[in-house]
Amino acid sequence: MWGFGRKLSLGKGLNVLFSGPPGTGKTMAAEVIASELRLDLYKIDLSRVVSKYIGDTERNLDRIFTAAENSNAILFFDEADALFGKRSEVKDSHDRYANIEIGYLLQKMEKYEGIAILATNVKHHMDEAFVRRMQAIVEFPFPEEAERRRVWQVAFPREAPLDADVDFNALAQAVRLAGGNIKNIARCAAFYAAADGGTIRLPHLIKASRREYQKLGRTWDEAQACTPGQSAAERH
Repeated sequence: MWGFGRKLSLGKGLNVLFSGPPGTGKTMAAEVIASELRLDLYKIDLSRVVSKYIGDTERNLDRIFTAAENSNAILFFDEADALFGKRSEVKDSHDRYANIEIGYLLQKMEKYEGIAILATNVKHHMDEAFVRRMQAIVEFPFPEEAERRRVWQVAFPREAPLDADVDFNALAQAVRLAGGNIKNIARCAAFYAAADGGTIRLPHLIKASRREYQKLGRTWDEAQACTPGQSAAERH
């Protein structure tokens, strides 16, 4: 466009960094972009890319970038800091090889002419050289209470049998988790309600919320999710 293609020998593609806590919508945003552009989205499983054997990681990356270029797909590297992390001081052969891998990735990113999206939970863990090569950095902040309330409201289908005792305002205040976690809670509560053969009630949501917090290795004060003057025990 406007002759920029002639000016740029490398870096003709679009590299974007999505940064934010888990569950804030980074993957969903990549899926929406791919859908709007009518392009395939290649979600890269880092565990299948990085290899302990010398040369395997580079070969895996070659296959990924070649396939993406041939199909004009969008590349999506989730938890990219695991692959695009900061280069370390060379203390042994392992450090030297890890830095060679990162340098190789830089070359592949510069030559790639498509769209590459890198997602990270912690931006400062990323290698500075990668961050400099990003044309755009999009922050995905942790949702505030009003945003959490909206997520609760859209987490349940219209057909879902929600009991009148479900208070989205109280849940938004009490459950301080990201949107992805809230959606997990909604699905889990629906399973609990189906097992009970009834509607989705607050006890189901409290139980599901407690389970989600446990998955994250955190504790949760469920009392805030109860209606005023009513304890969690009374709800059960």
